[in-house]
Amino acid sequence: MKFGVVVFPGSNCDHDMIYVLKKKLGQEVVALWHKDTHLQDVDFVVLPGGFSYGDYLRSGAIARFSPIMEQVIAFAQKGGYVLGICNGFQILCEAHLLPGALLHNPSHRFICQNAYITSITNNSLVTAATTPGKVLKIPIAHGEGRYYASEKTLDLLRQNDQILFKYCDANGNISPESNANGSVENIAGICNENRNVFGMMPHPERAADQELGNVDGQLIFEGILQAFSQTCTNH
Repeated sequence: MKFGVVVFPGSNCDHDMIYVLKKKLGQEVVALWHKDTHLQDVDFVVLPGGFSYGDYLRSGAIARFSPIMEQVIAFAQKGGYVLGICNGFQILCEAHLLPGALLHNPSHRFICQNAYITSITNNSLVTAATTPGKVLKIPIAHGEGRYYASEKTLDLLRQNDQILFKYCDANGNISPESNANGSVENIAGICNENRNVFGMMPHPERAADQELGNVDGQLIFEGILQAFSQTCTNH
């Protein structure tokens, strides 16, 4: 499987992502510069975390207009797989590839800590290796991570099984107390209606190496590989 990891000015999780995909999972990976106009025939695009273009205006607002994003949007609209993590999630919302928006944390402070999330569905590449209710410990690091959507959008997300992860406690309880950043309905990750574009605020690439003492994030990447392989076999 060939992954493309987009690098914007200000990206700081691109090398972490490349390391996990290449060194830990043995996949082919290419770095896609923000000024590139070709995706190099990748199977899967990843928009990593960081502070693209310094997070000026709003997080992801400028990156959404970079040359590479024209290609990413066209790729996604044709059914290509795209995953945005943290700043990448913000960019996907700004590009209207995912519904909703990421707002400032209620504290207006940058949050950097381990968080617990629980899988809501296994009906996606990102959650394919999980079971609903499975609890994962995944780090978060953001200042604008509070997911927000209108009630109408939330209804559609629920009806279409588009909510992938919610913040919870270590036992899987979803409550206001376990909500890491005030996101509406504790939402930590979603997908689009066609189930080929995914966004999440937590950083699974920071929890995918035994050296870090946490490999919960590996489950997400392994699910992507397994589900993609099955999809190719079925076609």
